[in-house]
Amino acid sequence: MKLLRQQINAGMRPICLRDPAMTSDLVAERKRMRIVIADDHPLIRGALRQAVEGAATGARIAECGDLDELTKELDANPDADLVLLDLSMPGVRGFSGLMYLRAQHPGIPVAVVSANEDRAVIRSCIDFGASAFIPKTTEIEEMRRAIRAVLDGGAWTPADVDLSAPADKDTAETIRRLASLTPQQVRVLMMLSEGLLNKQIAYELSVSEATVKAHVSAILTKLKVESRTQAVIAASKIEACQWKDS
Repeated sequence: MKLLRQQINAGMRPICLRDPAMTSDLVAERKRMRIVIADDHPLIRGALRQAVEGAATGARIAECGDLDELTKELDANPDADLVLLDLSMPGVRGFSGLMYLRAQHPGIPVAVVSANEDRAVIRSCIDFGASAFIPKTTEIEEMRRAIRAVLDGGAWTPADVDLSAPADKDTAETIRRLASLTPQQVRVLMMLSEGLLNKQIAYELSVSEATVKAHVSAILTKLKVESRTQAVIAASKIEACQWKDS
């Protein structure tokens, strides 16, 4: 807990967690928090809301059903304390939603909540900067523990997942390069992956074709590839295992 860590760092004797003052401070801190749930399924959002309400009583909760709604919510409230993010919802392709959030709002912790429990997917999410990976099959009390861990500045993954071994060198390097893209470059790459032409991308993003061309050029440079096709292939290699019911 933040207060406990502050006391330890200051050389103070930690207060017992059952101390009324400690409990009061923690409750007050939780009530000031803003947590965003991003998932396109209302039932899932409802379940996650229950988990959040139990983990951070009194916290303000916002719900978003697609990337556009999430973007607008965070633009209006850039000081959010946590985003619970589904990997697969309208406006998101593969890890693009996570990549976009980490680039656009690096100070906001992201907990991925997904039906895909593939170890490679979990590893990639953590490597892309997620603070937690919570399978949708997780029991609600365990979800609450995961949420509390992230709100307290920590991280969380399922107990049976070992991420201590490093990812293979090529995958790690590709993730590092993808993570260097700006938010707008992430969106352009996502649209390239969908087969959109420059003029279509320009229309979707309300920018000029020249701006799109500049973004594409920057993407190729950062990914160290020579063509749009190679850029899409580089991204798809990382996402290949993600398409299973995420």
